[in-house]
Parts: sequence; C-alpha cells; structure tokens
Amino acid sequence: MIFVRDKGRMCNNILQYGHLYAWGRAHGRSTVSMRFAYKYQYFHISKTRWHNFAVYLFAKYAAKLGLIPTVSFDSSDEDLSAKEQKMMHGWLVAEGWYARWYDLFLKYKPEILSLFAFDAGIERAAEAVLKTSKGGDVIRLGVHIRRGDYATWQNGKFFYDDQQMIKLIRQFILLHSDKRVIVYICGNDPKLNKQAYGTAFGQDNVVFPQGNPGEDLCLLSHCDYLMGAPSTFTLVASMYHDTPLYWIKDADEPVRIESFAHFDYLFRHII
Repeated sequence: MIFVRDKGRMCNNILQYGHLYAWGRAHGRSTVSMRFAYKYQYFHISKTRWHNFAVYLFAKYAAKLGLIPTVSFDSSDEDLSAKEQKMMHGWLVAEGWYARWYDLFLKYKPEILSLFAFDAGIERAAEAVLKTSKGGDVIRLGVHIRRGDYATWQNGKFFYDDQQMIKLIRQFILLHSDKRVIVYICGNDPKLNKQAYGTAFGQDNVVFPQGNPGEDLCLLSHCDYLMGAPSTFTLVASMYHDTPLYWIKDADEPVRIESFAHFDYLFRHII
C-alpha cells in the first residue's frame, strides 16, 4: 500500500494523488490519499475503502515513528527510477509535488475523474447557481480570482486587481458579441469589488457563488470557458469536461480565442 501525503491546497492534492494513483495502477500497487481520507470531503474518493480518519492517523504516525519508509519527490529534475523501485514493494508514504507521470495520468484520467466525482449535494449546489444561465444563447464564463498568497508568490507576478480583471473579461465578451455572457466569479478575496463588476457587465450578468471550495470547483467545471491566474484550481476545474482555460500570465496581453488551451496540454506546463 502507498499512502500519498502532501501539504498543498485541495487541487494540488488532486493532481499529486492522480499522478501517484496512475503510477500505482500501472504497477499493480494500491494507493490511499491521506489528505482525502479526512479533509475536503466533497468527492467520491472520500467514500471509498481505506479513505477514513483511522487510516490517515495510522499512516501519519507510522511514518513519523519510522515504522514505514517515506519516499519524497522534491525536485523537478531528479531521476525517479530509484524511488520508483522503492515504491514497488511494501507499505510506505509517498510525498512531494514532483511525483509526476504525465502519460500515465492521461491513461488513467477517466478513473481519476471517477474518484474525484463530486458528491450529489455539491452538484446540486452548483446547479442551483448555474440555473441563472439556463435557456437562450448563453456562454458561461467561469473566472477564478486568486489573491491572498498571490500578493507575494513569484513576487506578485500573477496578482491582478479588479480593473485588470474587468478589462480582460470585457475583451472575452467582445469575442462573443453575438451572445449573452454570464460571468461566474469565484475567488479568495473578501474585499473583491463586486459593485465594479456589476457596473461593468450588468448586475444580471455577474454571479458571485461564494460556495465552499468543492461547490466553487464544481461550478467552474460546468462553465463553457475558464479564466484566471495560473493555478491548479482552474486547471482541475478544466479537467472534468475538457473546458477551454485561459491562464492569465500577462494582464496586458489581449484575450484571444487562441489564448485558451485544454487540460491535457496545460497540466504539463504548471508554473
């Protein structure tokens, strides 16, 4: 059994576990996500065998006491072969952001999506918000505004203010001038200037879901297009239905249809 451990945010954990799950499937090894055994109870995986708090505690303290070994993937350029050999036998903990097997992930992506299918209650909550865009020729644009730690991460390179985001959303709308665009804005900034967005696009065309992380992720996954600073949150949202995603790397770069890409490409180019 391989117990998968990480300290990152929810969608980092989904991707990291997805890689190790895929490796395990390819090599006949069972895996358990320690994070989804007790936290982020929005997904099917948390209801599957071995995903419970007791297993989490066992793996945590067995590794801490040295009863089972830990294999760490902490570098992007290391040779993984020796660590893969260690993972072939016995019980151990695997951790680290750089456990990555892209081709295996894509091979087993349908299974990964099944594991991280949203619970029915999460889907109902997202559907209740999305009903605002039912009927008519409507495009649903999901926007993720990441602030908080992005003020300092990479020296604030991807920290965009409301006026920058409004400009980019307006450019997207102009690309679809023959249709109504409803903008669903999720994020982690309690000081988001909601009035500015309502004034720019019309109050009926802007929705601030304010759900829990699972509900926001589910809602974004059902949008027609996604936009936001580079983050795993929008990346994972795009994975569910192969939704076109624009990672904003330069707020001064005009938005084009060509700006949008798909998960199978973007997840190989995480910043």
